[in-house]
Amino acid sequence: MIKRLTVAMVAFALAGTAQAQVLGFGSAPQGSIGYNMSSAIAKVMAEDAKLQSRVQPYSGSSAVLPLVNSGELDMAVCNVLEIEEATRGEGPYNGRRQDKLRVLAVIFPLLSSIFVRKDSPIKSLADLKGKRIPAGFSAQVTLDRIIDAVLANGGVERRDIVPVLVPNVIRGADDFVEGKIDGGFFALGAAKVLEVHKSTGGIRYLPLSDDPAAVARMKKHMSYAYVTEVKPGPAFAGVDVPTKLMAYDYLVAVGSHVKDDVAYKIAKAMFENKPKLIESLGAFRGFEPDLMNRAMPATFHPGPMKFYKEKGIAK
Repeated sequence: MIKRLTVAMVAFALAGTAQAQVLGFGSAPQGSIGYNMSSAIAKVMAEDAKLQSRVQPYSGSSAVLPLVNSGELDMAVCNVLEIEEATRGEGPYNGRRQDKLRVLAVIFPLLSSIFVRKDSPIKSLADLKGKRIPAGFSAQVTLDRIIDAVLANGGVERRDIVPVLVPNVIRGADDFVEGKIDGGFFALGAAKVLEVHKSTGGIRYLPLSDDPAAVARMKKHMSYAYVTEVKPGPAFAGVDVPTKLMAYDYLVAVGSHVKDDVAYKIAKAMFENKPKLIESLGAFRGFEPDLMNRAMPATFHPGPMKFYKEKGIAK
């Protein structure tokens, strides 16, 4: 009897431990759209998949992805360029391939360009020559290439600007408010953008061109980027008229150590709860559940792939 009771107590304790497991969800700093995305997904995971997670902000994705790869964290959001360079051991990850990263789901494209003060005489990307632009991004290293892609669309090269070193987009936004830089960079729709918009009397995103030559220049730096027109809306501070911006996909990355059934449940919760995701972050209006597994330059986790096959959307 004592032996059976002991076994039962151990089993109960193990079950409680498993149930109480909290997933580590690494994210960009608070105020960034990456943090807002992570929080929205974590909320849906808790409410609909009964999976608890702790969103842990770091200085940037360059610090987070290696932790997901090593198993110290379980998941993170990142952009398509970051997952490509990390899993192939290229760019900032040269010589340290993150081969245990897997794609769980494609979320939606981020929209961005350089923004200026609303009353600035800078009207186009070409006008940024000789201007102070954030650069360096020691905690978000792929952003330099993304900014180079935006500038190239307007015929501007790195040598044409005055680079101002910042560790991440949050610092860059603060420097813009303080007048230390002339053109800021941040994804459209982020809470920090609204804060900057209000504190400076208004900002204005500079338009990109969809001319084939301009797009080709952009793609030399960011092959996955494309140009799309954005219409004004309450969530889009800095866009007062239809404006063409650069778009590139964001996704959820997980470590290969994450159990198949857990990754399956996360994908299912996201697929079935677009309205709830939008409630947390308006940018999820661009989320297309049927395209959650569109082609990416990295391997998908088998857990969500099982779900996508069941839904008939597996590629």
